[in-house]
Amino acid sequence: MATMTMVKALNAGLRRALGADPKVLLAGEDIGNLGGVFRVTEGLKAEFGGDRVIDTPLAESGIVGTCLGLALGGYRPVVEIQFDGFVFPATNQIITQVARQYHRSHGRLNVPMVIRLPYGAGIGAVEHHSESPEAYFAHTPGLKVVACATPSDAYWMIQQAISSPDPVIFMEPKRRYHEKGEVDVDAVPMPLHQARVVKQGKDLTVLCWGGMVRPCVEAAIVAADEGKDLEVIDLRTLSPLDDDTILTSVAKTGRAVIVHEAMGTVGLGAEIAARIQERCFYALQAPVLRVTGYDMPMPPNRAEGDYLPDLDRVLDAVDRSLAY
Repeated sequence: MATMTMVKALNAGLRRALGADPKVLLAGEDIGNLGGVFRVTEGLKAEFGGDRVIDTPLAESGIVGTCLGLALGGYRPVVEIQFDGFVFPATNQIITQVARQYHRSHGRLNVPMVIRLPYGAGIGAVEHHSESPEAYFAHTPGLKVVACATPSDAYWMIQQAISSPDPVIFMEPKRRYHEKGEVDVDAVPMPLHQARVVKQGKDLTVLCWGGMVRPCVEAAIVAADEGKDLEVIDLRTLSPLDDDTILTSVAKTGRAVIVHEAMGTVGLGAEIAARIQERCFYALQAPVLRVTGYDMPMPPNRAEGDYLPDLDRVLDAVDRSLAY
């Protein structure tokens, strides 16, 4: 068991994947000599060489398109999008090409590539550096979308994503990059597309992922002092959703609060709420509630705290649900 930050865990996971399979390649802006702006790839070029850890031009569409060709040619490329908002120039390649190859070829062509996406606010960045675009990709058939919330998950999930035969959007909450946690490098990891019950409870289910897991756990601790027993689930997989874990929990508690930092309208929380309503209707004791970002661009960094869901907003939703 080792203690490391999420950055170090991702670095260790990438190193292990590179060492295990010579077909694994990394590509992105400044990932080689610099080690990436967040230093996730630090030291990997020196260890594996510039033909496997590739510094690319500043052209996201070109990076993704080139790596699509490499994936079709038998390689397993891992693309780093430097910041979440920079993924939008590459969405044409991702949505119309990467996601469709398997269906377009009637299952004859796989695209085993990973697109790493540092996402979310909380680091005081400027415009286009604090987006939460998971709904775009979860809405796209042919893409798998996952989000790590702890160093342990970061270490294992990046390796599992690289091993997948399908293209994976790998969401990394950059506000958690430097938080430490235990990583067991000899463990048997959970399946990639399975949610994790972080805390068992009986009164209400809180569903969250990525950067929102920590405030939801904190809310459960505070609620426990008030006699409220919350179950907290880290979804981990956003497409496909782990319906079994979600629905089993809500059927038990009868209440659900969904928390994400992306805007609420047509956000992923709306899809989850619809599934709960359709399949757990007779178990529900209150409406499914959402705690989300607001329907506006991410504000300047001094106003991030007013935009992002936090402990108080989660607890307010819990109180409203339990009041029914």
